[in-house]
Amino acid sequence: MIKNDVRRRHAQLMLTAGLIGLSVGMPSVAAAQDAVITADEVAEEEVEDIVVTGTRIQRPEAATATPVVSVTAENIVQSGINNVSELLAQSPALFNSETNFDAAGSQARTGAAGVNLLNLRNLGANRTLVLVDGRRHIAGVSGEAAVDTNTIPVSLIERVDILTGGVSSVYGADGVSGVVNFIMRRDFEGIDIRAQNGVSDFGDAESRFFSATIGKNFADDRGNFTLNYEYRDDARVGYGDRPNGRFEADTLVRNPDGFLADGTDDPNKPDFVFLNRIGYSDSAPGGAIIIRQTPDGDLPPDFLGSGLPYDRGIFLPQSGFLAQGGDNTPINDYQGDLQAGTEHHSFNAFFNYQLTPDIRFFAEGKYVKSENFTIAQPSFDFFTYISEDNPLIPANIRAAGLDQFGGLLFNRDNFDFGTRDENFERDLYRTVIGFDGNVSDNVKFEASYVYGRNDTTYISTNQRIEDRYFAALDVVDVGQFRTGVANGVFDCRVNVDGGALADAGNGNYGEAPQTFTPGQCVPLNIFGEGVASQAALDFILTDTENEYRIEQHVANAFISGDFGKFFELPGGAINFAFGGEYRKESSNFRPDAISTQVTDFDPDSGVLADLALLAPERGSFDVWEVFGEINVPILADRPFFEVLEFTVAGRYSDYSTVGTTEAWSVNGQWAPIRDIRFRGGYSESVRAPNITELFAPRSGTFAFINDPCGPENLNQGTSFRAANCRALIEGLGVDFDTFDPASDINASASREGIFSGNRNLTEEGATTWTAGVILQPSFVPGLTVTGDWYDIRLTNAVRTATLNETAQFCVDSATLDNVFCDLIERSTSTGFVSNYELSPQNVAFIETAGADVTVNYAFEPGDGKLGRFNLRGTVGYLDKLLVLPANGGIVDDNQGENGSPEWVGTADITWSLDNVTLNYGVQYVGDQLRFERDQIAGDPDIAAPEFLVINDRFIHDLRAEFTTDNEQASFFLGVNNFTNELPIRGIASQSGVGWLGRYFYAGLRINTDQLGF
Repeated sequence: MIKNDVRRRHAQLMLTAGLIGLSVGMPSVAAAQDAVITADEVAEEEVEDIVVTGTRIQRPEAATATPVVSVTAENIVQSGINNVSELLAQSPALFNSETNFDAAGSQARTGAAGVNLLNLRNLGANRTLVLVDGRRHIAGVSGEAAVDTNTIPVSLIERVDILTGGVSSVYGADGVSGVVNFIMRRDFEGIDIRAQNGVSDFGDAESRFFSATIGKNFADDRGNFTLNYEYRDDARVGYGDRPNGRFEADTLVRNPDGFLADGTDDPNKPDFVFLNRIGYSDSAPGGAIIIRQTPDGDLPPDFLGSGLPYDRGIFLPQSGFLAQGGDNTPINDYQGDLQAGTEHHSFNAFFNYQLTPDIRFFAEGKYVKSENFTIAQPSFDFFTYISEDNPLIPANIRAAGLDQFGGLLFNRDNFDFGTRDENFERDLYRTVIGFDGNVSDNVKFEASYVYGRNDTTYISTNQRIEDRYFAALDVVDVGQFRTGVANGVFDCRVNVDGGALADAGNGNYGEAPQTFTPGQCVPLNIFGEGVASQAALDFILTDTENEYRIEQHVANAFISGDFGKFFELPGGAINFAFGGEYRKESSNFRPDAISTQVTDFDPDSGVLADLALLAPERGSFDVWEVFGEINVPILADRPFFEVLEFTVAGRYSDYSTVGTTEAWSVNGQWAPIRDIRFRGGYSESVRAPNITELFAPRSGTFAFINDPCGPENLNQGTSFRAANCRALIEGLGVDFDTFDPASDINASASREGIFSGNRNLTEEGATTWTAGVILQPSFVPGLTVTGDWYDIRLTNAVRTATLNETAQFCVDSATLDNVFCDLIERSTSTGFVSNYELSPQNVAFIETAGADVTVNYAFEPGDGKLGRFNLRGTVGYLDKLLVLPANGGIVDDNQGENGSPEWVGTADITWSLDNVTLNYGVQYVGDQLRFERDQIAGDPDIAAPEFLVINDRFIHDLRAEFTTDNEQASFFLGVNNFTNELPIRGIASQSGVGWLGRYFYAGLRINTDQLGF
């Protein structure tokens, strides 16, 4: 129980206003907006000042000029969702946050499986400032500032405030898109126990949750301690465990019948169609064996590795080397997981003690132990060479003739070697200590110190060691090379001759082994699935163990109060807050030693075959800051001026990296009458580049490329693309008319390149303005309607163009004489991309604008005899989302595209009577374009009209709760997405409709203020 009755009274008034439900279920996050409650509405008790997100000024009211959307503890509890990011991502403002799908399998960032990050207004997780009780929190990803929300105990959350707009003037850098502030429960007295289990309609995605909180006041209520333990376990879910992830599922691919006789596009047929049983052409888990090249240069497999004939299926031209049916490896097998397996243990302690009537000491500590596991993709081979000396070649393959290559080539997806999985162990620590209290009747102070540390170890399994792998493939019959040895004794050639690797077909001729000595090699059999010996796999594979530590120190002190003791304006006393802050952030990534080992013949290549060369990344920065706010209440309680006030805030920062920065904001609100209030604001915010952006060393990276100069892509760029591509490719001496990278496996494979940080980066700048209105008509008690418009323009933005973007900007610019073409190397024999370099740059801009409208209505018909109803709805409208990914590139209009729908909404209705509460919630996701706008504009027949748009969807939730008469225990059960909405045809997840499907849950809760001691 919260010990302070005034706080309880504030909460009750806010509930009565209909802004935050009373025992309200909220599966669909129709979140509450700002309450407009002034001091004279509070019961005649001592009024305690409160601090609203977006300001450090303490005031006896909850109204601000900046729009804040709140999600409360009851909303979270009754949603049935124990992962707070999954819940918040239903909110229009956080629609594109990185949830479980983004943190699993092949989708996950390297080193970030199981990490959930919030993305406010589509501007990126690195621009969303996540706070806990208005203070910074240690990051979840090496080299970044983004906070993993899994490390915030959900059972201790009192509410989550989501504020759009620049808040750098109040909280410092990283909040150019806004802030998400987690307000935690404290001064808790009693026992709160909660347990919940859930499972999907598919019989998977099991979730277990348990939390226990105990709190006690002591010393005549001068002090309080609160202890909490929380456990959450979410089961791993594989990509193939849902319909769209199976081999027989439909995939949108290039239409094999969409070409004219001369090979050009047929304008009367769609370029992309749905086909099922799609696989990677000419490859198989047990090997696809090639023994000859056709006169037209094709290299078709003749056999499976087992020796059976190979079925190529139907090759799909210009589709990224895909085929339908046959023995080809299903593309969905490569995705790994939809959800990582996660297990979290969280221990939290809060303590505060009133040292004197004017000084209070407070402290808190947190330890979170997390374990995550996810399956990604296997290693693979394209056109790898096997000598005809190899005695493991099946007899029928050998009999078919190996003379053309002096052996054979094979393509293979090495699932039987073991997939490249990731195991994580994370230990996160956070402590806060501080003092607050009164300087005088009108002035308060707070001083605090925050220390955070994140120690993460992750193991990447089954990495191939390149020289060992090729040595193990080069098997010979020892009897053919040594006298006195009978035939049938197989060994590695390098063991027999004791010399260099002699596999000229794989480019290893004359190279000495680097990671082993002759005599250690173990022969590897790849002819068939699961035929390799464990000894051979142990020889060629290794697990890499990588570590990183992130540390954070924040010292903050400020005073706040008002000048009421000296003078007051007609609207009241001027309020203020002034202070200073010191912050130091450091990150240290230590890769496994073998990941940093360079080959003897290439300084940019490592000894691992499938992992780019890594380098240790260490960096840090510190910043000294001063800040201040002044709130000026011009008029109050006057005709046409119930309220008229404005707030000015500013911050000056001195970074050890980018130097000095300034941020400021002006906000105001005017209520002509009590029923209506207008508000608006303007701000200039900044974000300093993070550690990875600045200090990442030169290291390797992998990326796939969809070549913009491929014939299927020529009409999907600017008017310059076709001519530039012809000039580029022909300038290399390659015939552009036959250039077709999508039909060549060498061009479609993942490409190795270089990534490095950029120490010359400067800070980003963001200009934000908001305007809104709050309606609380006195003639409809309990009704509140809020509407707010936001407009954010981010300039000088730090961004790393992807390989695809870099290639596109090269040929989409007015001339080939540009920086993008300089970053990409192409082969003079094929024209294919052979090398590239990526680095973050301060780019031109990102712009977004839109509106949020929220309606809340609470009423009790029949004087409460028919129960209490709470109706709420939130609608988000995205008016624009423009991105210029790099200077000189092309502005990309993302509004309405996949992941950025124009309309998003949530609504719910809750009915409660006596001991029963029922809730129905619905989430709406509007239409989204399946393809990008410029693709559709440049290629009108890209797909059939009915497939250009991902149609809007509704997701429905139901919940029931039954409470005991003494209100100390309750049992609840529910079903989320009870109509079993799943991602549409051809999409595995996202688009606002997750992969989970219908989900059942049940649990109980015990809450009492009696500790028994």
